[in-house]
Amino acid sequence: MSAAPKGDLRIRARDLRASAAEAVSLIWRAASANVMVFLLATLVGAAAPIATAWATKLVIDRLTTPHGAVGGLALALVATGLGAAVLPVLVHYLRAQIGRSAGLTATERLFAAAERQVGLRNFENPTFQDRLRLAQEGIGRIAEIVDGIGSALGGALALTGFIASLLILSPAMTVMVLVAAIPALVAEILLSRRRSAMEWSIEQFHRREFFYSQLLTGVAAATEIRLFGIGAFLRARMMDERRSSDAAGRRMDLRELRVQGGLTVLSATVAGVGLWWAITAARGGALSVGDVAMFLAAVIGVQSALATLTAAISGGQARLLAFTHYVAVVRAEPDLPRAQQGTAPQLRQGIELRDVWFRYSDDHPWVLRGVNLAIPYGCAVALVGLNGAGKSTLVKLLCRMYDPTRGQILWDGVDLRDIPPAMLRERISAVFQDHMNYDMTAGENIALGDLTTLGEPGRIREAAGRAGIHDKLAALPRGYDTPLTRIFVVGTDKDDPVTGVVLSGGQWQRLALARAFVRNDSDLMILDEPSSGLDPEAEHEIHTVMREHREGRTSLLISHRLSAVRDADHIAVLDGGRITEHGSHDTLLAADGSYARLFRLQAAGYQEAL
Repeated sequence: MSAAPKGDLRIRARDLRASAAEAVSLIWRAASANVMVFLLATLVGAAAPIATAWATKLVIDRLTTPHGAVGGLALALVATGLGAAVLPVLVHYLRAQIGRSAGLTATERLFAAAERQVGLRNFENPTFQDRLRLAQEGIGRIAEIVDGIGSALGGALALTGFIASLLILSPAMTVMVLVAAIPALVAEILLSRRRSAMEWSIEQFHRREFFYSQLLTGVAAATEIRLFGIGAFLRARMMDERRSSDAAGRRMDLRELRVQGGLTVLSATVAGVGLWWAITAARGGALSVGDVAMFLAAVIGVQSALATLTAAISGGQARLLAFTHYVAVVRAEPDLPRAQQGTAPQLRQGIELRDVWFRYSDDHPWVLRGVNLAIPYGCAVALVGLNGAGKSTLVKLLCRMYDPTRGQILWDGVDLRDIPPAMLRERISAVFQDHMNYDMTAGENIALGDLTTLGEPGRIREAAGRAGIHDKLAALPRGYDTPLTRIFVVGTDKDDPVTGVVLSGGQWQRLALARAFVRNDSDLMILDEPSSGLDPEAEHEIHTVMREHREGRTSLLISHRLSAVRDADHIAVLDGGRITEHGSHDTLLAADGSYARLFRLQAAGYQEAL
């Protein structure tokens, strides 16, 4: 039982050091000038109560002495009191400014780090998603880390000053107060570790609760939820997740209540013993009235400083443990090796998959099993197969969202792993079956295919025209500047009553085609079910446009509708992760294999309908 905890403690200590280094570096770079003023104000503010206690003692002693002058001491007491009142306001202001500056820098770094992930492996990993969510929450706690640093420094200074004052009056009482504080410090540190572990363990509940809440309040699922009457079912699922997280939080709260309640009783007992001793000593003449006041202030000050320091240490540990998720994301290595040199040459020969095997992990079954496929330059190759055959996975490999587990994918003879990912992807355009509908303007939705067209409305309109969506977009209330969303206002006056427009599924499909067409200098066009949301007439029109667009271009066409791929130069049948047939439409029909069977099955469906 001892080995695992020790290993865990070593890992935890290493994570805390990395988190502390990252947080301090981030805060200093973001707001070094404000940090220096903040620390200075914090230290002066911590010294003010000590000065106030000594001034109070001296004033009381002078007042109990005949003809004792108190004018200067009274002014000093007023000055320290004023400082103690004003400095916290300044510290609060500086803390907020530092938090904003550091939060801005941290946010930029976090999302830049997420963008550095070359492929999809981490984004399809639930653990990474949990860390990413907690990392975003950790950014909001940077201001608390700043406050914790100030509290720790202020508490340390106040503790030192009050201990020195208490030592002058009673070394024995000083030792007793400090010894009583040790259990509090240890207990708070252990509690903070337990709370951090608890928060990490219930993150899965929070994410699932968020998922159900989005379903219940969003537009996407609203129709189905009401039609099928599943709102109560989903709400029950959401509440189960909430109850699970609440139960874990309640157990942690009870543990803290028991521990902190006991520590409070211990602290009050120590203070009571000290008060009894001071009164007894004053009655015997060992202490003056001012000494009693100073002693009481010192005991309260030591306990308060210890509480502040303990809270700063335990709370700081909790915040740093939460911040480790941020550190883990920003320091995460890319999920795929990134070539630093090399280029993606303009395609002249073609693309070749050589004995490509792939599975998502060692625990998963093989998705692709020794795929050999050539996509010659200037040719249209169609990939067909049943659901689950591996077609979408092959597309991910071509876009280098994953690397093959075995084998190679060659671009004019160059392994994709030797080409910088950004350069490779600049050469590829695509329409995906699960294409995105962006809550932006119509023009921006198209221009996202090639950001250089944001300042070239002519190219955007040309791409929309080729996709058959120009007339629809031009007729919108603001034309191409019309927001395609009703979720929030985009680029318009908030007081403007005109809301955005929501397109139909087929219109979004055409918009996705326009987004692919606007990247007109790409070498490879991937069309993954590009007409799945269109009616037969629109489908025919789009396939005619795509045939014209594909002319002389290298393209990969994926579709379940075999009539849409019959004019491809080559057709490959993917079955069980393997290419089982390859040839032209006529050749495959003559071979009378699975392609011919599927084609005739679909054709028979249309003939029966007639």
